[in-house]
Amino acid sequence: MSIAEQDPNTEDEYYIFREIVVDPGQSPLRIDKFLHDRIEKISRSKVQTAIKAGSVLVNDREVKSNHKVLPGEVIKVIIPEPPRDHTEIFPEAIELDIVYEDEYLMVVNKPAGLVVHPGIGNRSGTLVNALAYYLQNSDLPLLPGNMADRPGLVHRIDKDTSGLLVIAKEEMAMNKLAKQFFDHSIDREYVALIWGSKEEASGTLDGYIGKHPNHIKKRHLYKEAEDGKYSVTHYETIEDLYYVSLVKCKLETGRTHQIRVHFSCTGNPIFNDSLYGGDSIRKGTVFSKYRQFVENCFALMPRQALHARSLGFVHPATGERMFFEAPLPDDFASVMEKWRTYVAYKRSKSEIVNEGENE
Repeated sequence: MSIAEQDPNTEDEYYIFREIVVDPGQSPLRIDKFLHDRIEKISRSKVQTAIKAGSVLVNDREVKSNHKVLPGEVIKVIIPEPPRDHTEIFPEAIELDIVYEDEYLMVVNKPAGLVVHPGIGNRSGTLVNALAYYLQNSDLPLLPGNMADRPGLVHRIDKDTSGLLVIAKEEMAMNKLAKQFFDHSIDREYVALIWGSKEEASGTLDGYIGKHPNHIKKRHLYKEAEDGKYSVTHYETIEDLYYVSLVKCKLETGRTHQIRVHFSCTGNPIFNDSLYGGDSIRKGTVFSKYRQFVENCFALMPRQALHARSLGFVHPATGERMFFEAPLPDDFASVMEKWRTYVAYKRSKSEIVNEGENE
């Protein structure tokens, strides 16, 4: 039997994908029993929920739990697998900006600085702690598999990135949302302030993102598939301010630090991204007044200028196409206004002409 697996812990999307080719000598067996026997630490009921959600395909077709597997069949399984920490999750009364909520899911607008889930160095004060508190103290409907004690994350965004996240409130919703992320049918648009200008106003950035060879927290863009996982970001320039540009980015894939890695590798790191070189002057003069202006912008927005602005998906229960937008947070909007004012002043003085660049 050959098994291919995708590890959710290296992604911004939390699911396991497995492809299983049934052995030639396999006797007929219910598929829920077959998968329960072969996938570690998964209950049979969880397998059955995944089957009902359409997240189990046999020869690329949906099946029912009583399907009998046959030799040579190719089984594809998408199983939502939120990150788990051995430490107990303690509910904490942390304010949430809830954009939408019903009995199946909720959409929240995460502020910059809030870690999504507990981990080493972040045992408390996370979005998951806040969700655990909120869900335990809300009037949850008595749906099967409600997740008041373990919020259903299917994706995440970085601590210092702001913007929209969808959270499942019950098992079936989590399965159906995870499948949409796997199928790339989720619409996600980010806005980023990058250093400099792109030669092409719109385009596509891609490559294989993997662990950095010399830095434990960073990711690196590779040319070969064996070095990482394929990533695709489509971008379009919204506003070119010479020194910096506001761009919108549509994700096809959800790799860790994807947008940050893609733009840093083209020489346009995200403004004030300390991990990827955006926290130093990458374009402009070396004069002290300009340097002070940039440092003031850094102080106003002490994090990378990246915001998950919109999120679209099919509602897992109603089938309705849903779309949400979150405006730029105050720090990001204020920095944009400072750059617009600065550039307008320089252009009025005709000073943005062949300025030396500080690479």
